Amino acid sequence: MGENKVIPIGWATASVQDIADVIMGQSPPSSTYNKDEIGLPFFQGKAEFTELHPVVEKWCSKPKKIAINNDILLSVRAPVGTTNIADMECCIGRGLAAIRYHHKHKFLYYYFRLIENELDKKGTGTTFRAISGNVIKSTRLFLPPLPEQHRIVAKIEELLSSLDKGIESLKTAQQQLKVYRQAVLKWAFEGKLTNKNVVDGALPQGWKVVTVDEIGKVKGGKRLPKGGAYSEGPTKYPYLRVTDFENQTINQKKLKFLTDSTQAQIKNYIISNADVYISIAGTIGTTGTIPENLDGANLTENAAKITDLKNIYNKYLSQFLASMKGQSQIREHTKTTTQPKLSLFRSNYSAQCSFTSINAGHFP
Repeated sequence: MGENKVIPIGWATASVQDIADVIMGQSPPSSTYNKDEIGLPFFQGKAEFTELHPVVEKWCSKPKKIAINNDILLSVRAPVGTTNIADMECCIGRGLAAIRYHHKHKFLYYYFRLIENELDKKGTGTTFRAISGNVIKSTRLFLPPLPEQHRIVAKIEELLSSLDKGIESLKTAQQQLKVYRQAVLKWAFEGKLTNKNVVDGALPQGWKVVTVDEIGKVKGGKRLPKGGAYSEGPTKYPYLRVTDFENQTINQKKLKFLTDSTQAQIKNYIISNADVYISIAGTIGTTGTIPENLDGANLTENAAKITDLKNIYNKYLSQFLASMKGQSQIREHTKTTTQPKLSLFRSNYSAQCSFTSINAGHFP
């Protein structure tokens, strides 16, 4: 932090070595590691970190370097800059440094959280980026009087607590939105969303129950040839994977493309923007339609398409399959194996859906 900046009256500038002890970790022989709680808890790096205090996974019977309660634990290699606070006496390996500030330790802790990215940029090395003890010791900061440090920490934690409550409220709202979304879908496919006179358990006039094979054909995608078949850059042949299926459409940020020769081998396994896709392996039952610019894209073997649709709007069918009722039927027809899979033959009759006889063009 530059010396030429104006600082509040009573504050000073200091380096970490002026105000704290820096203990660089050192890994003891692996023969001294154990999970029998013999010796001190042993932390090697960020892998044991949580939001505030590290989690004990192993112990060391002959520690080389020791941190004590309230020491700031700083990750010094791969990755650099992440912090936690020791809540016990512990052994630290070479992936960590302990910074011992004898006053308001959380003041220095929050400062290191502030400069985490700056420390990471100072990392050197080819295989593993790391920072030295000298980098830590020479790090400079504005240092307020001790009472002010206490007030700063109290204010930070007050604001962070409010932020945490906001995050919890957001999570609750998101969960409520999921419940509401399912309720909307339920009403829609019972006819109650557009027709308020529907009796529970009855279909609206003009509706009927059908199976998927009555309103379309189910066809599978295609496995790529062995040895890899992707182009290094975009081509005219996008290849849609299950990982691209998102929000009932396609996330195009990480699309893969095929070479001309690969396309020639699997050109009959394409999907139209008038079709509905459904994942049938791994994550089963993810459904949606593709945007117009991907019309004719190639489809992964881990998905199927419902094509040649008649008397039904493809997005209506997709919404039904994504509904609680549709997903329930899909789960019933999923083969329970090491790698769960939805049979294409079963897909032909697994999803019953109610739909009106209105023209597809009249759907939203």
